[in-house]
Amino acid sequence: MTESDSSPRRALTGFLLHPAAALHDTGWGHPEHQGRMRALASAVSKDMLALHDRVVQMEPRSATEEEILRVHTQEHLDRVQEVVDRAMEEERSVPLDSDTLVSGASWDAAMGSAGAVLTAVDGIAQGMIRNAFVGTRPPGHHATPSRAMGFCLFNHVAVGARYVQDQGLGQRVLIVDWDVHHGNGTQDVFYDDGSVFYLSLHQSPHYPGTGHPEERGRGSGSGTTLNVTLPSGTPREAYRDRFLEALGEVRSRFDPDFVFISSGFDVLKGDPLGGQEVEPEDLHGFTKEVMALADETARGRLVVLLEGGYVPDRVGSGAVSVLRALAGLGEPGA
Repeated sequence: MTESDSSPRRALTGFLLHPAAALHDTGWGHPEHQGRMRALASAVSKDMLALHDRVVQMEPRSATEEEILRVHTQEHLDRVQEVVDRAMEEERSVPLDSDTLVSGASWDAAMGSAGAVLTAVDGIAQGMIRNAFVGTRPPGHHATPSRAMGFCLFNHVAVGARYVQDQGLGQRVLIVDWDVHHGNGTQDVFYDDGSVFYLSLHQSPHYPGTGHPEERGRGSGSGTTLNVTLPSGTPREAYRDRFLEALGEVRSRFDPDFVFISSGFDVLKGDPLGGQEVEPEDLHGFTKEVMALADETARGRLVVLLEGGYVPDRVGSGAVSVLRALAGLGEPGA
């Protein structure tokens, strides 16, 4: 740390968007289209009057291949690069699978988004910021070490967790995932690893069909995976109760040195790929609860990443709610 926790700069929240993220082009008919990032950036910009002295926009770097290889196989990187090169040559979107499309800009978008997470981690380590929100696109939590799927190319939160460990910034990492879909890729990366606790609250039954409560880790990772399944249409109060119960269970079993949130705004009411009743103000409260946990053992060190969310306006309002919580502000209009 270069500055004490009492320094005004330590209270700042970082906001990071890699410019290449907006150029990843899946086509306007695809749920994960370019309008998502435009809506997020626009909503945050409109709230800057309140955020300006609490939030700093940071210029992110791109990740290196070595940093991505801490999580993914070389074969996976080569496959993504090959299909992106083909998309660039043919000047069109090309499928990696039935759901996951890439364009000529997708490699830079994925490497840039992963790098934005690492930039946020470095900013926290250097005392420039206390916590951060990173608009990662394409999303990441479905990407396994060897496979792109569910709109995801590289698993940004997993790359961030390994970076924290490899840089000696902490050895015990907590990942909280409230995307409406289970983060099968994140679970796969850390299923045998007791140094990373993965908590996922997700709709079930739902894509990708993983994340059952009995999936709790394996070997040295036994007990450091916690899956909370919620039926479609779970009332907001019931969702909040399950969230708080799960966070309490994490508290009783794991003391993290660093915390990440995979924030999928497809958990919000009205999302075409979801079925939950959660509202942006709920996510404001959830963020504050995770911040309190991070304050207890991780000196407040917390990075929030964008995952899903397929109603652009709701992505924007959700991002503002989470960012306001990180910055110590109330809900808009409160």
